[in-house]
Formats: sequence, C-alpha cells, structure tokens
Amino acid sequence: MFKKVAIGISGGVDSAIAALLLKRKGFDVQGVFMQNWDIRDEKGICSIEEDFKDAQYVCDKLEIKLHLVNFVKQYWNLVFCDVIKEYESGLTPNPDILCNKNIKFNYFYKYAIEHLGADAIATGHYANTSFGPYLENYEPDKDVRLLLSKDARKDQTFFLCQVKQNMLRRAMFPIGNLTKSEVKHMAVENDLKKIALKPESMGICFIGSRNFQSFIQEYIADKPGDFVDVDTGNILGKHKGIHQWTLGQRAKLQGLPFAYFIAKKDVQKNIVYVAQGTDHPILFSDLVFTGQPYWIHSEPSELQLDNILECDFKFQHTQFWTPCQVCKTKQGLIVKLSEEKRALTEGQYAVFVKDKECLGSAKIKNTGVSSFSYNYLQSKELHVKNECKDKKIKVLS
Repeated sequence: MFKKVAIGISGGVDSAIAALLLKRKGFDVQGVFMQNWDIRDEKGICSIEEDFKDAQYVCDKLEIKLHLVNFVKQYWNLVFCDVIKEYESGLTPNPDILCNKNIKFNYFYKYAIEHLGADAIATGHYANTSFGPYLENYEPDKDVRLLLSKDARKDQTFFLCQVKQNMLRRAMFPIGNLTKSEVKHMAVENDLKKIALKPESMGICFIGSRNFQSFIQEYIADKPGDFVDVDTGNILGKHKGIHQWTLGQRAKLQGLPFAYFIAKKDVQKNIVYVAQGTDHPILFSDLVFTGQPYWIHSEPSELQLDNILECDFKFQHTQFWTPCQVCKTKQGLIVKLSEEKRALTEGQYAVFVKDKECLGSAKIKNTGVSSFSYNYLQSKELHVKNECKDKKIKVLS
C-alpha cells in the first residue's frame, strides 16, 4: 500500500539513518530539506546553508533525490509570530512543538502527498506509533496512537504532542526502535561517519548561537521595568523587558552578594519578581492549571467518565516523567503532581503519558506555589476543591 515515502532530511544523523532504513525496506524514498528560516546570525553564519550541504551529501551517498522546499513564510506566520506574541505577553512558548504541528506535520505532509505523490512521510524523530515504524500495522478504519521510543533519553514524543491525527496516521518513524548509539554506529558502518560526528543542534533553531536577549531585541522593543525582591518588595535593579526573562532563570543583578532567580512576572506593572537562591520555595510547585487539552488519539476514558486520570507528566523535553493526577474542568485541566517541580512555566506545554503512550498535551496557563506562601497555597487548594468537589481528587504525598 505504501510505496513512495518522502522523508525530511535535516543534514543530521537521525534523518540520515531513517532514510537508509527506508531504502533498505524497498521504499521509493524522496528526501525533502525544509528551509524554515533565512536570517544569518551576527557572526555572518547561516547554519541552514551548511545543513543543506550535509543533507545533499547524505542523499548522494544513499542515491536518493533531495528536494529543497521553502517554508519560511509559513514558519513566520504560524510559528514565529505566535512565539513573539507569547513572549510579549510574558509567556515562554515552545517553538519546536509549534513547528512540528504547523510545518513538519502540516505543510511538509501536504507537499509530500500533493506535489511528490508520496503515500506517506517519514522523519528522524525518536518516536513510535501503533501502526509500526513503517506503517506495517496500518488500519484504514482506526486512529493511530503515539508511542514512546526505545531510547528513553532521546525520546521525542514530547515535541509531537500536538500533531494532528490525519498526518500522524501516515507518518513513519524508522529509528523509533533504535538507541542514539545504535544510530551513530550504523552511520559509521555505512560510510556516513562525517554525519555521525556532526554536533547535535541545540536550542531554538532561529536563534542559533546568538544570545537570546540580543536576538529578541530585534523583534520586541525594550520596555524597562524593575526587578523586585519577592520577599522584601525592594527594588534590586532594572530590566529591559519581561519578554527577555523566563521563570527559574538567573537574573543579571550587579553588586549583590547573593544570586537571584526569576520567580514571577507582572505584565501589567512590568515588574519581574526575583527570589534569592536557586532553591527558593516560591520557584517550586506541584499544581498546574492548563487550557483546553489536545488528545492525540482520544480523550482518556477516565476523563470521559468525569473521573481522575492517573498518568505521567513533563513540561520540558529533558525532564523525567513525573506521576500526576488530572481532572477536567470547563476551562481545561487541573494537574496535581506527585512531587514539586522547579519553574513550571506559563506558555509551556504539559505533556501526558500513560502505559508508554503519549496521550496529548495542554498549554500551561497558571500554577500553584509551594508552602512558601501559606495563604496563597490555601487559595489555590480552595480553587481545586471547588473545581473538583465532585471528583474527590486525591492528594499525592
């Protein structure tokens, strides 16, 4: 059924080996390099140019055709503009999740099917689905489930937590059952050592090697305000805009004997509240409030029955999964974690997993706090009790 497959080739080792495996399976493989950004950094370096050269090198080695497609306009409108708006609102967005949702599993998918005549798409993500790495278990009348990869440390289902069902149903993840070390070893064995030794890309793609504060100043005007000590209310310094800071980050305050970290942002008053010490109690929380969730396969049966969903949670890719309990409200979800997490950040995605399946995600709108402020905690617990009074939510110790 699936003969022609278009694979996103990034110039990295993961997509290279994914393409190699597809070819070994006998598919008609077409490589696609997506150009999503076209501005050089302040050093005059455009990594996209080097990545394209590496992508062409891979395709030449594998004897597959490489197509260059420009999605700069789409990326700007559907990812970057939303990212800027959220920073201006004091939030901390996740552009990688937006890119997968709006570009790779949207415009790339449409380009592959409509322009290349592909039957399916593939990527080098460390992920699996219930349809199998090569869609060998595809069932036309069933929805697909997104599953964790073999390599727990490299698993990338976190970044796929907003991908739509119709695109995911025809997506192959050839390296989902391999570890990173196995992928690199395979690259060396197949004359792709140059790609295997290439440093992994880190951070946000459009920022590259630039300093974040310097980068964001190009798109959001400075709006100076005060750094305020959350304990004393004293003004400790000046900032150039709340959009330059995220929760948990160390504040750049000169002449003080202690390190301070971002604890809270007041958008209306343009105040950034800071707390002394990286382990200050106000930086920790075990309570999360989200907007409306997106469920990849279907809404979990527990929530359909108005009960509590017990599953695992994370809001950053590099974190370990944390057990949690979830209840549904009219506004979204209330998530009670089994342990406090540092710098739970508004604008990030709460991602949920159960039995090695990525269920879906929801954007974090607000969080509770630790015992640092008893009165504040009481008000949050009262809110939870009011929202979940008929659900009898359990408190995890």
